[in-house]
Amino acid sequence: MNKENRRSPDRIDHRTSGRKAVAGKGLAGAVALLAAGSAHAAVPAESQFVLNTFSFLIWGALVMWMCAGFTMLESGSVRTRNASVICLKNIGLYSIAGLAYYIIGYNLMYTDVSGWIGSFQLFYGPSEAELALLGGNEEAGAAVVESGYSTMSDWFFQMVFVATAASIVSGTLAERVKLWSFFAFVMVLTAIIYPIVGAWTWGGGWLNELGFQDFAGSTIVHSTGGWAALAGAIVVGARRGKFRPDGSVKSTPPSNVPVVTLGVFILWLGWFGFNGGSQLALGGAVDAVAMSNVLANTNLAAAAGVMAAISVARPILGRVDLLAGLNGAIAGLVAITAGPDIVDHYWAIIIGAIGGIVCTIGMKAMESLKLDDVVGAVPAHLFAGIWGTLAVCIAAGGNVVTQLIGVLAVGAFVFVVSLLVWLVIEKTIGARVSETVEELGQDAAELGIEAYPEFMLMPDDDDIKSLRRD
Repeated sequence: MNKENRRSPDRIDHRTSGRKAVAGKGLAGAVALLAAGSAHAAVPAESQFVLNTFSFLIWGALVMWMCAGFTMLESGSVRTRNASVICLKNIGLYSIAGLAYYIIGYNLMYTDVSGWIGSFQLFYGPSEAELALLGGNEEAGAAVVESGYSTMSDWFFQMVFVATAASIVSGTLAERVKLWSFFAFVMVLTAIIYPIVGAWTWGGGWLNELGFQDFAGSTIVHSTGGWAALAGAIVVGARRGKFRPDGSVKSTPPSNVPVVTLGVFILWLGWFGFNGGSQLALGGAVDAVAMSNVLANTNLAAAAGVMAAISVARPILGRVDLLAGLNGAIAGLVAITAGPDIVDHYWAIIIGAIGGIVCTIGMKAMESLKLDDVVGAVPAHLFAGIWGTLAVCIAAGGNVVTQLIGVLAVGAFVFVVSLLVWLVIEKTIGARVSETVEELGQDAAELGIEAYPEFMLMPDDDDIKSLRRD
């Protein structure tokens, strides 16, 4: 198979189309445009290839580290009797995402996109020129360098994004969704649902043609994960006892607050790779300056999200809430992700602060609707993601109609398909653990291991076997 034809040579243009409008805003943008050609020309082509490839790999590894952040955030948020299964779910979902995106997902997202969907070809690998170069044909080096970056460095960077979307679902449905039912949904999400959304946008599909802007994935990654999580929360239902008969909410405090806080800091760190790497190039001075602005804006938005969420927590939630502040950081990061390349940094503060407020209001709204979200992932990723996507119209030259079309189209597609998948899972293998398993904890019932054995009384082996049959 000719693998040269399986790549989208315009992929970088698709993912950076929103940047073109921003570059012309203000004196700094004009200078950047004038300097772009000379800045790139000053770096030899092979050096650009090496730097671009290295950038993909290093930033991708940093995004992968966000999986550790999600694991800490979720395992600290649940009760101790469910912490071990959270750890297994997170390493499992990352593994499923990698395999599914390699086997089919990347091709659906980037290869021969017709406007709606890419190719159903299986597997992905180095280009023919790269294989020839590895085989000792030095003449193939020119063709390899001309591509701008190595094939599999690009695949790796794209793959870690889809794993992030899957992690959002894990946190929402913690403590009551079956392990293998969750894994089954993750496989569909990472192999089909997310890649189709990506094909519409970064793959050069119909939303990209309309001019939809989403620099690093406020909608494409975070809202996609949020819509999928919301559908799952509706089908699986709330944890037993979360909502009392009179409608009041039973408090379920996290089991390990320091671990939750550590998880948020890890996510904050990983987000620099998430947004900074989405510059998609490191071939000259203009890329270095743009990347620096992206990282600064990312940090400013997160900080503003924290302070805004803490400030409004008392009037909205009735208390100064630590978890609201932590989710405010995530919401600020999600909100700025659609347009972190803006030149005016004060906009990052405004966008992040509003994201934190939106998230806090969303946490209250979810409880009012009796939708159980263990870690507040839907408010932080979906609600703040929608805000951030629309904020591009204010700060980065986006078209409000186009952005709204993108938000609604992605939301309708992901929510409806996810809802159908969850319903199929529920009718076939069941989506939710039994009441007995939920009461005892998934660690003992599904794994036979406790995260904190010195604090827990384990049932005997016969009881565990009986629970697994349930």
